[in-house]
Amino acid sequence: MKMTVLSLTSAVLLGAGTFAASAQAQSFNYPQGYIGGDAMFWSLDPERGSSRDDVGLRIRGGSQFNDYFALEGHLGTGGSDGGAELDYLAGIYAKGIAPIAPNVRLYGLAGMTEVDFDLDRESGFSYGGGAEVDIAPNLAINADYMRYLDESAYDFDAASVGLRYRF
Repeated sequence: MKMTVLSLTSAVLLGAGTFAASAQAQSFNYPQGYIGGDAMFWSLDPERGSSRDDVGLRIRGGSQFNDYFALEGHLGTGGSDGGAELDYLAGIYAKGIAPIAPNVRLYGLAGMTEVDFDLDRESGFSYGGGAEVDIAPNLAINADYMRYLDESAYDFDAASVGLRYRF
């Protein structure tokens, strides 16, 4: 499933590049708020037993303070493969941004997350990275991969694809 998600993510970002070429580079005043919605392809990988995968929804929002730094929060839920149901995830992250073109950015996230499955509730350090491409003056398409939890008994990861709106 991870290869399918990564292939889908790559195709979406490459396709968005076509639209991004026509988007105008924007000059924004900071701080700048944003909100986004994503399809979240999550995987719970226990040290023993088989992994559990499903699709949920994630809402993210934050404030970008300059071209290189933002604070971002994630709220996610949904998905059950019969063995584990994701009740919610909630986290706050520092976001480092690397503009590689006027309308294309790479980013890294690091922070803390609480994840509640019907089986367990855990919190811990989280990290990940992604990319976003502007497709309109205030609208961007994004894809990222997060390691939400890295516990001794299991790992919880998610790859997400969605839209972000700047206001």
